[in-house]
Amino acid sequence: MQKKLSLKLLPSQLVSEETIKEQIAFATGIKKSAIHGFRIQKKSIDARGQTVYIPVTLTAYINEPVQEELSPRFQFKNVANASKKVIIIGAGPTGLFTALKLLEKGIQPIILERGKDVRSRRRDLAILNKDGIVNPESNYCFGEGGAGTYSDGKLYTRSTKRGNINRILDLFIFFGAPPHIGYDAHPHIGTNKLPQIITAMRECILNHGGKFIFDKKLTGFSLQNHLIKSVKTADGDEFTANAYVLATGHSARDIFKLLQNQNILIEAKPFALGVRIEHPQALIDNIQYHCTTRDPFLPPASYALVNQVHERGVFSFCMCPGGIIAPASTDPGELVVNGWSPSKRNNPFANSGMVVQFSKEDVNHWMRKNPQHTLETTENDPLLFMHFQQAVEKQCFRAGGGKFMAPAQRMIDFTKRKISDNLPANSYLPGLQASSLHEVLPGFINNSLVESFTQFGKKMKGYFTNEATVVATESRTSSPVRIPRDRETGAHVQIKNLYPAGEGAGYAGGIVSAAMDGERIAESICTVLGQS
Repeated sequence: MQKKLSLKLLPSQLVSEETIKEQIAFATGIKKSAIHGFRIQKKSIDARGQTVYIPVTLTAYINEPVQEELSPRFQFKNVANASKKVIIIGAGPTGLFTALKLLEKGIQPIILERGKDVRSRRRDLAILNKDGIVNPESNYCFGEGGAGTYSDGKLYTRSTKRGNINRILDLFIFFGAPPHIGYDAHPHIGTNKLPQIITAMRECILNHGGKFIFDKKLTGFSLQNHLIKSVKTADGDEFTANAYVLATGHSARDIFKLLQNQNILIEAKPFALGVRIEHPQALIDNIQYHCTTRDPFLPPASYALVNQVHERGVFSFCMCPGGIIAPASTDPGELVVNGWSPSKRNNPFANSGMVVQFSKEDVNHWMRKNPQHTLETTENDPLLFMHFQQAVEKQCFRAGGGKFMAPAQRMIDFTKRKISDNLPANSYLPGLQASSLHEVLPGFINNSLVESFTQFGKKMKGYFTNEATVVATESRTSSPVRIPRDRETGAHVQIKNLYPAGEGAGYAGGIVSAAMDGERIAESICTVLGQS
């Protein structure tokens, strides 16, 4: 007999299989000897009370053997000689999952990636962190695996209606991710483990006849009768296919400019901008787990915060327990920070984006007050938000003093508009520069953060403290541009064989939603090409 149960366990009770069997026996009144095993379906953390529990949903096998857990299986076709081919521009999660779906359908994917392979990227990241030199084609945002590879590998998404989340998780497991991501409430792989998973995906694509070409930066489209006839790359090469997927990510500003220059319709899209907040992880553990010292059987604590200030949403973003703040810039002279965690989340700091939503009116007002930033844009420019984002990043770079040192303040000092006399120990390798962030960030961002920090301190006692560091700026939360597409076909509203996809096109926000969007676009292409 199989029995589905929901149990509320102490963290220490999850360590031992025998202990879990004892809890199943206690909950069901069945002898422990009759419980042959179990399989976990869902696991989360409940820290609302003084005692922290682990809610678990599982299937217990009673008086029958545990059914062997079948590993996810996928059938990929050899497409080396396929009659249909699709060019995918970008090798982030959207591009990779588009390619894998096309392999299943018998269509040849050809991935053009502007950056380097996932392991070669590490050298460029090391140079960025150590020497303050950024490679515009190989950094935290550009290269195989996309922005998510070296910024953590969080797999949680609220986009539950956009596709099959379990299939995406199963594909990650198929390519080497740990099985627990299939049942964790907030699955996470870790920056240290993602590269080998991404490598396995690439090898699968190549072994089944797909193509994967690095150092191939898109520079132009050849257009005729509302169709792309070919795409051109920076080295002079030209590629043709039956369809073209644009999966270039939220930081490919040159692509947004290219679309505008070739009169391909794009739209301004609001995003959220703010800072990274870093606390000692022990402090966050103390707040969330109501303890002096974290239970060794509990993971480092996380948090999620939201506030409303004058109709502007303020919220935490990409929270990284046991994490590191990293420079995520893509060009010299511009500073943006992001966060990531290794799989064990065992660093002594906890960081999170804390960002503010804003409107077109906010940006236009700020631009008018700062005319030095109005040279490249107008109020109705579809690149308005991109130029705003870039202007703020340039101000942050200057305030940091160069080499991607980041301007920062202690949290309470920030609310009092006081330059900190010194800054706490921190995880940011290029280094922090004590600065007045009120002179760096727009007023509507600062004011919203100041009010929110005090409110968050009431929700989380101890959060509002000078032990916390405010680091500018977190500005790559999502794309500042949307590339409009037909709801039915997924193709661009003007160009019938161009398929904008993922975060860069404005249709995803994170690894899983980007992967699902890639699969959705692949299915649409297959339908159009008659291979559904």
